[in-house]
Amino acid sequence: MGKRKTPGINGSSSADIAFMLLIFFLITTSMDTDKGLARRLPPPVDKETEKPIVDIKKRNLMTVLINTQNQILCDGEYIELSQLRVKVKEFVENAYNDENKPERVEEDIDLFGKMMVTKHHVISLMNDRGTEYQAYIDVQNELAKAYNELRDDVSRKKFNKLFEELDERQQKAVMQIYPQKISEAEPKNYGGR
Repeated sequence: MGKRKTPGINGSSSADIAFMLLIFFLITTSMDTDKGLARRLPPPVDKETEKPIVDIKKRNLMTVLINTQNQILCDGEYIELSQLRVKVKEFVENAYNDENKPERVEEDIDLFGKMMVTKHHVISLMNDRGTEYQAYIDVQNELAKAYNELRDDVSRKKFNKLFEELDERQQKAVMQIYPQKISEAEPKNYGGR
Protein backbone atom coordinates (compact mmCIF):
# COMPACT_ATOMS: atom_id res chain seq x y z
CA MET A 1 0.00 0.00 0.00
CA GLY A 2 1.29 3.38 -0.94
CA LYS A 3 1.23 6.55 1.06
CA ARG A 4 -1.82 8.57 0.55
CA LYS A 5 -1.59 12.31 0.13
CA THR A 6 -3.74 14.40 2.39
CA PRO A 7 -5.70 16.87 0.37
CA GLY A 8 -4.81 20.56 1.04
CA ILE A 9 -7.29 23.14 2.22
CA ASN A 10 -8.22 25.68 -0.37
CA GLY A 11 -7.41 29.10 1.20
CA SER A 12 -8.51 31.29 -1.65
CA SER A 13 -11.76 32.33 0.03
CA SER A 14 -10.17 33.11 3.44
CA ALA A 15 -9.49 36.72 2.49
CA ASP A 16 -13.10 37.16 1.38
CA ILE A 17 -14.40 35.77 4.67
CA ALA A 18 -12.05 37.98 6.72
CA PHE A 19 -13.15 41.04 4.73
CA MET A 20 -16.85 40.23 5.32
CA LEU A 21 -16.23 39.76 9.05
CA LEU A 22 -14.42 43.11 9.20
CA ILE A 23 -17.32 44.87 7.48
CA PHE A 24 -19.81 43.12 9.76
CA PHE A 25 -18.02 44.29 12.91
CA LEU A 26 -17.57 47.84 11.60
CA ILE A 27 -21.28 48.12 10.86
CA THR A 28 -22.58 46.52 14.05
CA THR A 29 -20.15 48.08 16.53
CA SER A 30 -20.95 51.50 17.92
CA MET A 31 -18.07 53.85 18.60
CA ASP A 32 -18.04 56.49 21.29
CA THR A 33 -17.71 59.96 19.91
CA ASP A 34 -15.87 62.39 22.12
CA LYS A 35 -17.34 65.82 22.50
CA GLY A 36 -15.00 68.75 22.74
CA LEU A 37 -15.51 72.17 24.20
CA ALA A 38 -17.95 74.32 22.28
CA ARG A 39 -15.76 77.27 21.47
CA ARG A 40 -15.82 79.55 18.48
CA LEU A 41 -12.28 80.46 17.57
CA PRO A 42 -11.53 84.00 16.52
CA PRO A 43 -10.70 84.59 12.86
CA PRO A 44 -7.00 84.44 11.93
CA VAL A 45 -5.15 87.71 12.37
CA ASP A 46 -3.38 89.24 9.39
CA LYS A 47 0.32 89.65 10.05
CA GLU A 48 0.14 93.06 8.39
CA THR A 49 -2.48 94.39 10.77
CA GLU A 50 -1.34 95.86 14.02
CA LYS A 51 -2.68 94.33 17.17
CA PRO A 52 -5.05 96.79 18.78
CA ILE A 53 -4.15 97.73 22.32
CA VAL A 54 -7.06 96.87 24.56
CA ASP A 55 -7.25 98.87 27.73
CA ILE A 56 -9.21 96.97 30.37
CA LYS A 57 -9.93 98.55 33.71
CA LYS A 58 -8.59 96.46 36.59
CA ARG A 59 -12.04 96.15 38.11
CA ASN A 60 -13.36 94.57 34.88
CA LEU A 61 -10.71 91.83 34.83
CA MET A 62 -10.73 88.53 36.74
CA THR A 63 -7.56 86.46 36.39
CA VAL A 64 -7.67 82.70 36.82
CA LEU A 65 -4.29 80.94 36.89
CA ILE A 66 -3.69 77.18 37.03
CA ASN A 67 -0.20 76.18 38.21
CA THR A 68 1.81 72.97 37.76
CA GLN A 69 0.21 71.41 40.86
CA ASN A 70 -3.21 72.11 39.27
CA GLN A 71 -4.00 74.69 41.94
CA ILE A 72 -6.28 77.55 41.00
CA LEU A 73 -5.33 81.13 41.77
CA CYS A 74 -8.32 83.42 41.28
CA ASP A 75 -7.58 87.14 41.58
CA GLY A 76 -4.57 86.44 43.79
CA GLU A 77 -6.33 83.94 46.09
CA TYR A 78 -5.95 80.15 46.04
CA ILE A 79 -9.37 78.52 45.75
CA GLU A 80 -10.79 75.05 45.20
CA LEU A 81 -12.36 74.12 41.87
CA SER A 82 -15.76 73.91 43.59
CA GLN A 83 -15.50 77.61 44.58
CA LEU A 84 -14.65 78.89 41.10
CA ARG A 85 -18.18 78.84 39.67
CA VAL A 86 -19.57 80.91 42.55
CA LYS A 87 -16.73 83.46 42.29
CA VAL A 88 -17.23 83.84 38.55
CA LYS A 89 -21.00 84.26 38.92
CA GLU A 90 -20.55 86.93 41.60
CA PHE A 91 -17.96 88.70 39.44
CA VAL A 92 -19.98 88.67 36.20
CA GLU A 93 -23.29 89.56 37.82
CA ASN A 94 -22.01 92.22 40.27
CA ALA A 95 -25.51 92.43 41.71
CA TYR A 96 -24.58 95.04 44.34
CA ASN A 97 -22.45 97.22 42.03
CA ASP A 98 -19.29 96.55 44.05
CA GLU A 99 -16.50 98.92 43.01
CA ASN A 100 -14.03 95.98 42.95
CA LYS A 101 -16.11 94.09 40.39
CA PRO A 102 -17.00 94.97 36.79
CA GLU A 103 -18.64 98.29 36.20
CA ARG A 104 -22.31 98.16 35.38
CA VAL A 105 -23.55 100.14 32.40
CA GLU A 106 -27.06 100.77 31.17
CA GLU A 107 -27.97 98.89 28.00
CA ASP A 108 -31.17 98.70 26.00
CA ILE A 109 -31.71 94.94 25.68
CA ASP A 110 -34.22 93.53 23.21
CA LEU A 111 -37.25 92.00 25.02
CA PHE A 112 -35.97 93.32 28.39
CA GLY A 113 -35.70 97.08 27.97
CA LYS A 114 -33.11 99.17 29.80
CA MET A 115 -30.94 97.12 32.18
CA MET A 116 -27.69 97.52 34.07
CA VAL A 117 -25.19 94.96 32.76
CA THR A 118 -21.46 94.24 33.15
CA LYS A 119 -20.71 94.03 29.44
CA HIS A 120 -17.05 95.10 29.83
CA HIS A 121 -15.99 92.23 32.11
CA VAL A 122 -13.25 89.79 31.01
CA ILE A 123 -12.13 86.53 32.60
CA SER A 124 -8.48 85.89 31.80
CA LEU A 125 -7.60 82.19 31.97
CA MET A 126 -3.91 81.26 32.05
CA ASN A 127 -2.23 77.97 32.79
CA ASP A 128 1.27 76.72 33.39
CA ARG A 129 2.92 74.46 30.83
CA GLY A 130 2.93 71.71 33.47
CA THR A 131 -0.81 71.92 34.15
CA GLU A 132 -2.61 68.63 33.60
CA TYR A 133 -5.02 68.69 30.69
CA GLN A 134 -7.91 67.43 32.85
CA ALA A 135 -7.41 70.28 35.36
CA TYR A 136 -7.54 72.80 32.51
CA ILE A 137 -10.74 71.22 31.13
CA ASP A 138 -12.29 71.16 34.62
CA VAL A 139 -11.65 74.90 35.01
CA GLN A 140 -13.05 75.56 31.52
CA ASN A 141 -16.18 73.59 32.43
CA GLU A 142 -16.68 75.55 35.66
CA LEU A 143 -16.39 78.85 33.78
CA ALA A 144 -18.94 77.67 31.20
CA LYS A 145 -21.28 76.41 33.94
CA ALA A 146 -21.13 79.80 35.69
CA TYR A 147 -22.33 81.57 32.53
CA ASN A 148 -24.94 78.87 31.88
CA GLU A 149 -26.36 79.25 35.40
CA LEU A 150 -26.51 83.05 35.11
CA ARG A 151 -28.29 82.75 31.76
CA ASP A 152 -30.67 80.10 33.12
CA ASP A 153 -31.55 82.35 36.08
CA VAL A 154 -32.45 85.35 33.93
CA SER A 155 -34.28 83.10 31.42
CA ARG A 156 -36.40 81.56 34.17
CA LYS A 157 -37.26 84.98 35.61
CA LYS A 158 -38.27 86.48 32.26
CA PHE A 159 -39.54 83.54 30.18
CA ASN A 160 -40.12 80.71 32.72
CA LYS A 161 -37.78 78.49 30.67
CA LEU A 162 -34.16 77.40 30.71
CA PHE A 163 -31.79 79.24 28.38
CA GLU A 164 -31.46 76.29 25.99
CA GLU A 165 -35.27 76.12 25.61
CA LEU A 166 -35.52 79.73 24.41
CA ASP A 167 -35.91 80.71 20.77
CA GLU A 168 -33.05 82.40 18.93
CA ARG A 169 -34.21 85.97 19.60
CA GLN A 170 -34.66 85.31 23.32
CA GLN A 171 -31.24 83.64 23.56
CA LYS A 172 -29.59 86.62 21.85
CA ALA A 173 -31.21 88.97 24.36
CA VAL A 174 -30.05 86.88 27.33
CA MET A 175 -26.52 86.67 25.87
CA GLN A 176 -26.46 90.48 25.71
CA ILE A 177 -27.07 90.53 29.46
CA TYR A 178 -24.39 87.90 30.16
CA PRO A 179 -21.92 87.81 27.25
CA GLN A 180 -19.31 85.09 27.70
CA LYS A 181 -15.94 86.83 27.71
CA ILE A 182 -13.12 84.42 28.44
CA SER A 183 -9.63 85.30 27.31
CA GLU A 184 -7.23 82.36 27.10
CA ALA A 185 -3.51 83.06 27.16
CA GLU A 186 -0.74 80.82 25.92
CA PRO A 187 0.65 78.48 28.61
CA LYS A 188 3.70 79.79 30.47
CA ASN A 189 5.87 78.64 33.33
CA TYR A 190 4.24 80.10 36.43
CA GLY A 191 5.41 77.46 38.88
CA GLY A 192 3.76 76.19 42.03
CA ARG A 193 2.75 77.68 45.33
